[in-house]
This record gives sequence, structure tokens and C-alpha cells, in this order.
Amino acid sequence: MRASTDPGVATAERYRAFAEVEARGMSTCYERWAAGVAADPEIVTLIDLLPPVKRQPNLVFSAARLHGAVAGEYPAFAAWLREHWALVAATCLTHATQTNEPGRCAALLPALAALAGPLAIIEVGASAGLCLHPDRYSYRYRSADGGEWMLHPTDGPSPVVLDCAVTGPVPLPERMPDIVWRAGIDLHPLDVHSDADVAWLEALIWPEHDDRRSRLRAAVAVAHQETVEIVPGDLNDQIEALVTRAPAEATVVVFHTAVLAYLNERDRNRFAAQMTRLPVRWLSNEGQSVVPGVLERLGKAPAKESAFILALDGEPIALTQPHGRSLHWLG
Repeated sequence: MRASTDPGVATAERYRAFAEVEARGMSTCYERWAAGVAADPEIVTLIDLLPPVKRQPNLVFSAARLHGAVAGEYPAFAAWLREHWALVAATCLTHATQTNEPGRCAALLPALAALAGPLAIIEVGASAGLCLHPDRYSYRYRSADGGEWMLHPTDGPSPVVLDCAVTGPVPLPERMPDIVWRAGIDLHPLDVHSDADVAWLEALIWPEHDDRRSRLRAAVAVAHQETVEIVPGDLNDQIEALVTRAPAEATVVVFHTAVLAYLNERDRNRFAAQMTRLPVRWLSNEGQSVVPGVLERLGKAPAKESAFILALDGEPIALTQPHGRSLHWLG
């Protein structure tokens, strides 16, 4: 094998890792597609025509499915991709992986509810802003012993019901957090009123995850009820100004999930430094080695490589499934 600095080898390794770590147990289709790409020099060569930042599996696969690629075995997908590559490549160049999974709110809610209110929440990497409505969703937390805990918005059950399996001493909230102001930042915000943007959000959901697709549509309907400002721009450049706009009497909470992985090390460190300097509570939910210092404070890596670490002000408080399906509170 050639050295790993070779772009083709780097892409093959990236897709192999995606198959073995991220897709395994989560999407049989994407596991097969990614493993197939990793062993297919012709398709790797096509993908390497894209800029490095645009070669990520989730982006390529989502662009393909947006244009009609059907979930199934790899050989059929590879044939389809060769025939439609121009369309897929064009979409990769103009789009980004902006998965807006409202289910992640189930992992964030206990931490939000434990903070002194009222709260002003700011999401960086907000996409279409669906995670900026945690108080407007219903939650069903299930424990390993079969117990169940339901929580609804103050005005009654929501059409969006988020299920989450919990372990450890999770501080399940008695009531919703009091959120009085909300805003977001995204490089290219998506609009819940745009059919094209919503279609892209649906394409970003993995093939087998029909429950997530249904939930997305319901969350979009909830978001239609209140317009939330999402400031376009770089999170490092926009965050301080947005924090200063929050109500003075509120506790400002800056949060993000699966966002900092798209920043280089210098920009991650810059963001972490701003979170330390600004008068905010910082709630991060990211891959294990993404947020500076968090994994070191945890002490040892979780058994599951795919688990995210939920941290408050840089201190690990829980392990989460990336789409909010489970939450393990650290004792």
C-alpha cells in the first residue's frame, strides 16, 4: 500500500473507518456503501476530484440519495454513482453536512434544565435551528429496568416525541427549562420554509432511520410556529456579538453538537478560549477527541468509539449517542 499521505489511500481509509465505526450498527446500507468505496479504486478516484473537505462519506452519500440513489447493495450504488457523478459532485460542492437532528435535544435537556434560568440559548452550527426548540418537544426517557419518564411542553404534548435510553444518575427534569431568547449561527443557514432546504435535511438522514425522517418533518412544523434568527457566518467571528444581544437577566448558554469536528485545531482552540472568556455556560456534545481538554478530563476513552462526550464548561458530564438515542450520565 502506498503511504497514507496519498489522497487515494486517505480517502479509502476514511471510508473504511466510516464503515467500521460510524455506520456499523447504525446503517447497514451506509456500512456496505462505505466499505465498498474503500475497496473500489475507481470510485475513490472520482471522490478525490472533490476538494478534501467535500470527500466525507455522509456528504457524498447524502448528495447521491438527494438525486435518487436507492439504498441497497454496493455494486448497484457504484454503477449509479458512476452514471450520475456530475450531479452528485455539483451538490457536494454547493452543500455541507448540516444534519439537524432534533433528537439530540434529548441528550441536552437534562443539562439545560439544571441551569439557573431564565435561559438565553445560542446554538453554533445551527443548520435550520431545529435544536433551538428543546422546550417545545415531548420527551420519553427509558431506564434499563423498564422505567419510563415523560416530559411535555408547558402547553401540552408536542407532535415531536423524543425517545432516549438513559443510564447512570441522570438528573431527569421535573419541568422544561425557561427559555426566553434563542438564536443560532451557521455558515450557511437552512430555512425551514424552503422545500429545497428541507429536502436536503431529509437526504442527510441515514436510509434506515425512518423514525428520524418522521421526527424531522414534525420538528419542521414546530419551527414554523416561531421564527428564530440564525446569523450567517463563522462561529468564531459571530459568537461574541450574538452573546451581547442576549437579555441581560438571562443565563446565556452556548451549545453545539457534532460541529467542532469541522474546524481545524487552531479554530477549535480559539472557540474554546472564547467560551472561557465570555459570560456564558458552554454545553458541548462532540466526538471524543474534538473539544480541547475534554477527553483528558474524562480520564479514559469510552468503550464505544462512536460515543460523544457531553461536557459543561469543558467538564465531561455524560456520554451520548450522536443522534440522541441514549444518554449515560457520569457519576
